[in-house]
Amino acid sequence: MRLLLVEDEKQLSRALSKMLEKEGYEVDAVFDGEDGYLYGLTKAYDLIIMDVMMPKMNGFEALSKLREKNIETPILMLTALADEHDKIAGLDYGADDYVAKPFSFDELAARIRALLRRRGKLVSDNKLQCGNVTLDLTSYTLSTAKGSLKLTGKEFELARYFFEYPNFVATKDELITKVWGLDGEFESNNLEAYISFLRKKLQHLEANINIEAVRGVGYRVGKTNG
Repeated sequence: MRLLLVEDEKQLSRALSKMLEKEGYEVDAVFDGEDGYLYGLTKAYDLIIMDVMMPKMNGFEALSKLREKNIETPILMLTALADEHDKIAGLDYGADDYVAKPFSFDELAARIRALLRRRGKLVSDNKLQCGNVTLDLTSYTLSTAKGSLKLTGKEFELARYFFEYPNFVATKDELITKVWGLDGEFESNNLEAYISFLRKKLQHLEANINIEAVRGVGYRVGKTNG
């Protein structure tokens, strides 16, 4: 899973990035609120960790602007502003959780796991359900009553996005950013190829969902006719 860390204290940012990467997350780090806002707009992240007191744009402003743009990515505020008024303000602006400095990394990691579990239709701590299909987030497998199939890394990232946002039409740019990253190498036909691979695996498993193309926009999850 990919996290965005928005923290202007570079030493703390480096330390947190290393610890989060050891937990198995991919981490992109930026150092001011304006970059946090711009990166957050890409919808490339499963969760955003954001400081409040930062240059260019404070965390509350970045948080508020992201919510105004209908960015639903979970956002955890991480800041030295620890009194009740500040916590209430952060939650009112649209934060999903609030951790005050100083903090233990174990607490932060637990709160991150809790926020990530709230996304999509979770049937357990490591599985998402969409229609009659289960996506195992640990083993990278799709399963139905007929059986299960292993997904490649790119297929898995696409499937996870669709399972987390089953009622959302994803643009091609959003899917490319999510799967290949902001700086990843990408060829124009890659997305269509991986969508095709994923469709074939769903069909093989007799899934009652499929990946539909929305002309001129992108893709979404749809019900099969069967």
